[in-house]
Amino acid sequence: MKKIQMVDLKGQYAKIKDVVNDSIQEVLETTAFVNGPMVHSFQKNLEHYLNVKHVIPCANGTDALQIAMMGLGLKPGDEVITTDFTFAATVEVIALLQLTPVLVDVEPDTFNINVEAIKNAITPKTKAIVPVHLFGQCANMEAIMEIAKAHNLYVIEDNAQAIGATYTYKDGTKVKAGTIGDVSATSFFPSKNLGCYGDGGAIFTNNDELAHIIRGIVNHGMYERYHHDVVGVNSRLDAIQAAVLEAKLPNLDSYNDARRTAANKYDAAFKDEAKITTPFRNGAEDNHVFHQYTLKVSGVDRDALAKYLNENDIPCGVYYPIPLHNQKAYKDSRYNEADFKVTNQLVKEVISLPMHTELDDEQIDFITSKVKAFING
Repeated sequence: MKKIQMVDLKGQYAKIKDVVNDSIQEVLETTAFVNGPMVHSFQKNLEHYLNVKHVIPCANGTDALQIAMMGLGLKPGDEVITTDFTFAATVEVIALLQLTPVLVDVEPDTFNINVEAIKNAITPKTKAIVPVHLFGQCANMEAIMEIAKAHNLYVIEDNAQAIGATYTYKDGTKVKAGTIGDVSATSFFPSKNLGCYGDGGAIFTNNDELAHIIRGIVNHGMYERYHHDVVGVNSRLDAIQAAVLEAKLPNLDSYNDARRTAANKYDAAFKDEAKITTPFRNGAEDNHVFHQYTLKVSGVDRDALAKYLNENDIPCGVYYPIPLHNQKAYKDSRYNEADFKVTNQLVKEVISLPMHTELDDEQIDFITSKVKAFING
């Protein structure tokens, strides 16, 4: 059996090596390293894939979130509601812009932001909602958009973990994650479902005016060289990283299918284990692209399980061990522990198993056998 990786980028690269190398070589030969043809080609191809009017590439996913908020003109003191159970980048940019983060609890099944908690958190100072499509599964966007419309709020989708996921409305209409809110941010960090070989990110929107503002912000506030019309930043997607993404984008659907296949095999192996809760699928199968495969374990020492797996050369992860409302940087006297019952329980129970495009049956059998051996030991 080949060595188990949490994310097997080397195995994935081996299958597309020639295409990736040729794409990178094209950039090297043209020497168009910043905002060159490769960046524009990837941008257009991603717009077509997502069926969104505007993709604005940038340097990383955290910048994408920050620039999206800057583009909307949010002001210091404005309140932004987001989830307590996610990576810190989501709340980090809110704080950096001197906005007021308002953290709320999540659903116990999808781990995505709780719609009722959003409603309860709205005040006259609320200006935006940031749902995170956690672990690859879309949040309840139809309900969130209804809330936003009723209260005149912006919706900024954090799509860093769900590129390629499809959201299905109640009437059967299907759209890609990241194309529903006013604006969306994604990351192309190497471990993402669509990852480059360094840092990269992008902002999506169907709003022409907002797209124009954002295009200036990512490039020092310039639309014309040395004319700075808005306050901007330096956040551009490197052309070599765009070359990698250009090579990988045609494979994104097959990559996501491979992840779903692996997830289904995990599910089948764990279906009779009472102490294990496998990932919930909210609606159609294409709603989830399994950036992570995350179990909940009950009546089990989760940390001891993680140690046992590592001792057996099985990598695993705990995403996330500390709620954001308990992180030193984001603690606030406004928060009441009773309002975070689900998150506070999840941080004790969740564990993520290896999940990537190269998992084979032998590896999945070994991983699941070791998990079950510990659980039933």
